[in-house]
Amino acid sequence: MFRGLRHQSGMPLMKFPTVTVVLVSAALIFVVWEQTREQPEPIDASRFTRLASDPVERSAVLDYVTARIPELCEEAVGTSKGSEELSMCIESSGAREPACRRAMADRFPGIVASDAVFRDLSITMMSCLVPRSGLID
Repeated sequence: MFRGLRHQSGMPLMKFPTVTVVLVSAALIFVVWEQTREQPEPIDASRFTRLASDPVERSAVLDYVTARIPELCEEAVGTSKGSEELSMCIESSGAREPACRRAMADRFPGIVASDAVFRDLSITMMSCLVPRSGLID
């Protein structure tokens, strides 16, 4: 019925890109929602003191370690705030974060219920985010 319809100028009529409009609209709605939703409170270190009786999710431990990237970089680089080396360390650690999180998901349980697992998970994540050279001070 509509096949072969042409404009008065002889050009074929173009279809309205409904699917594209719907997908772009959904993406924009998601971005606005993500920006306006309430961010969770940072986790206090005391939350990890009673793991046997009050276990935490692996993601909470990873969030805790990730929030400390500037401190980890400061220690690794040995310089204070504002230096080029520190900025580069923080930037590269942020870029490594998704890969490090996936690696931790493959190696550690979803629920951290012991001090040993917490220690291993946090140290492994720190080492992944801010790799150090093999030299010992």
